[in-house]
Amino acid sequence: MKTKHLISAFTLAASVGVAFLMTPVLAHHASGPFYDPDRRVEIEGTVKRFVFRNPHAFLFVDVADASGALTEWQIELGAPVSLQRTGWTPDSLPLGMVVKVSGPRVLTDRQAFVVCA
Repeated sequence: MKTKHLISAFTLAASVGVAFLMTPVLAHHASGPFYDPDRRVEIEGTVKRFVFRNPHAFLFVDVADASGALTEWQIELGAPVSLQRTGWTPDSLPLGMVVKVSGPRVLTDRQAFVVCA
């Protein structure tokens, strides 16, 4: 009888452990519901702000239109840990730096798109 209780307790503990390990994987969302892969956009502008924090880094770029009026674009990047693995740091994109970025645009009318997978 003790063996049956031990096996039940082990099975329960293992199931709970697997559930805790899988929670972060299940909690992460896909970008598909928010971005339209058929509406790619390319911009060139000046870095206004670079937010390097979890869960995703964000780049804010001021883009001038034909009349010279500035519009702020928001670009969603990958997770900082992934960016760090490729050599990025919080200082990789200093304020005032001119950048050219492209990616799928958001489904709404906001000036935003994604560059992460």
